[in-house]
Amino acid sequence: MDTGSTAWMLASTALVCLMVPGLALFYGGMVAAKSVLNMIMMTFGSVALVGCIWVVYGYSASFGDSIGGAGILGDVTEYFGLSGVMKDDPKAVIPLSVFVAFQALFAALTAALICGAISDRIKFGAWMAFTGIWVTLVYLPVAHWVFAFDGKDVTGGWIVNKLGAIDFAGGTAVHINSGAAALAMILVLGKRLGWKKEGGADKPHNLPLVMLGAGLLWFGWFGFNGGSALTSSNAASVVVLNTLTATCSAMLGWLLVEKLRDGHPTTLGAASGAIAGLVAITPSCGAVSPVGALALGAVGGAVCALAVGLKYRFGYDDSLDVVGIHLVGGITGTLLVGILATSDAPNGVDGLLYGGGLSLLGKQAVGAFAVLAYSFGVTWLIAKALDKTMGLRVHPEAEQEGVDVHLHAESAYDLTHTPANAPAPEPAPAG
Repeated sequence: MDTGSTAWMLASTALVCLMVPGLALFYGGMVAAKSVLNMIMMTFGSVALVGCIWVVYGYSASFGDSIGGAGILGDVTEYFGLSGVMKDDPKAVIPLSVFVAFQALFAALTAALICGAISDRIKFGAWMAFTGIWVTLVYLPVAHWVFAFDGKDVTGGWIVNKLGAIDFAGGTAVHINSGAAALAMILVLGKRLGWKKEGGADKPHNLPLVMLGAGLLWFGWFGFNGGSALTSSNAASVVVLNTLTATCSAMLGWLLVEKLRDGHPTTLGAASGAIAGLVAITPSCGAVSPVGALALGAVGGAVCALAVGLKYRFGYDDSLDVVGIHLVGGITGTLLVGILATSDAPNGVDGLLYGGGLSLLGKQAVGAFAVLAYSFGVTWLIAKALDKTMGLRVHPEAEQEGVDVHLHAESAYDLTHTPANAPAPEPAPAG
């Protein structure tokens, strides 16, 4: 057992856990004041539910021995209830229990990402039901495809082993997966009341919260990507460096697009650009050089800045730009591995620019679009089934007045409270 690597994985797990409030604040600040608690509740609620599912059968379905050796789904019974996880394996580099906890947060955050696309208009109970079904039918198989490596007497997923595509920390399993699911949910739910092509139904109510959330996500992402190395090593160090580098250039890329297109860079653009860079570098952080990370981040930030405007052109109400950032950013980062990868990086594979030919790019494309198609199709069926049975959308009155009060009987800000000892207001003058 490597105590240094174990300490790094414990710290990385804590860093990824900090991304939960980071995401809640990032999303919460972007919605109207009347919806911020619901946004936070959907984020934390999905994390709580997925954490429970992960213990019962989620980990086993993702990382158990592939059923029939097909690389589609892990054996649900192998680690059912996490049986055997607490045993000390003297041959292991890190304890299995810390890996289980680390990956549980990946699953939980992937589901939580989806809620940003459908803010202000979905029932909380319907969201929780959707989360449980979606994780079971979509995330667990895809995680097996991408994250489950072959081992001694163990068969893993088809994308990472048979196809040989590179996805260091979840560009396909996390970002393309959640972004495609978000698009399917948007199409089933429909637009928010008052949504118009010149802007969303409501502007962000608290941009400092958005920036704070983005900062917490950036901080936690060092554990998200760096922890995926699974060791305290040079590979983890390179990944952390690339994660920092790409995020910086992506923010500048997004702001440049805003300046050229709109005449001014914005706070929301800076926060969104940082997240776009983090998304784009996630699959490629172990495959590119620092200069490659700079280029990849700049492209990812600029492409995502342009992509968020597509919702106005095509008329789909992606409330907080989950499709524009996570789907488009995930595809961009995954495909650019095939171009910018260098064998000097931890993954040890050359892309097109380093003489590797088109082979890796083809593998990256197959992996990316297989996940996109599967996630979108199955999510659309889940959403349709739930809409026909329990109903997904809140009543128009609740949407108009605010889902915080109607769904949770709470309000984020008490703007009308008067202290008991406050002097009575002066009467208005006559006339």
